[in-house]
Amino acid sequence: MVAVDVRAVVLDVGETIVDETRAWTRAAHDVGVTPLALMGVLGALVERGEPHARVWDVLGVDPPVTRSTIGAVDLYPDALPTLHALRAAGYVVAIAGNQPAAAEEQLRAAGVDLGLVASSARWGVAKPAPAFFARVLSELDLPPGQVLYVGDRLDNDVLPARAAGMRTAFLRRGPWGYVHALRPEVALADVRVDSLTELTRLLGGPPPG
Repeated sequence: MVAVDVRAVVLDVGETIVDETRAWTRAAHDVGVTPLALMGVLGALVERGEPHARVWDVLGVDPPVTRSTIGAVDLYPDALPTLHALRAAGYVVAIAGNQPAAAEEQLRAAGVDLGLVASSARWGVAKPAPAFFARVLSELDLPPGQVLYVGDRLDNDVLPARAAGMRTAFLRRGPWGYVHALRPEVALADVRVDSLTELTRLLGGPPPG
C-alpha cells in the first residue's frame, strides 16, 4: 500500500512511460545485427546485472552513432492518461530519468506537459547516484517521505530512491522489469504494479492536506 502522505509522483522514462522497442530495433539495424540478437544479449546482461552498454562489446560492434529520439508513438498507452489522472487528483507529477538532455523537449512535444521534466544529462548526475535523488527532492521542495518514485528497475530506481527516503513503486514491464520482478529485493518497494493504470487506481484519491 502506498503511504497516505504521498504528495508527489515522479516517474522514470525508459520502460516506465516510454516503450524503447523502436529505439533498440533501430539500434540493431544501425549496427548490422538482427533485433533478436541484440535483444537476446541485452536480456542476458540484464539477468547478470551488467551494464546494458556492454551489449555492443558482446556483439563485437561499435555503438550506434545516431541517438534515438522519443516521439508520441513511443509512449506507453497508459502514460499520458496516468499523468493527467494523477494531476487531476491533485498530485505534483514529474518526470526524471537517465536520458540525454534532448529527451526533455522530445517528451514535452510528445504531450508530457509537466512542470518538471528532467534528464540526467542536463543535471550532470545519473541514477543510481544519491545526488540524482537529492536533486529530485530539491526541485520538488518536499520531504522524501512525501515523494513516490516510479520505475522499472531495482538497481536504478527502487533501491536508490528508497535509500533517499522516498516511497517507491516498482513497475513490472520491459526487460529489467520482468527480470527484477523475480528478485527478492522487489519486496522492498512500497507497491508493485504491472501497469501505470494500476498505479493510478491505487493513488486515485487526492493527496493529503
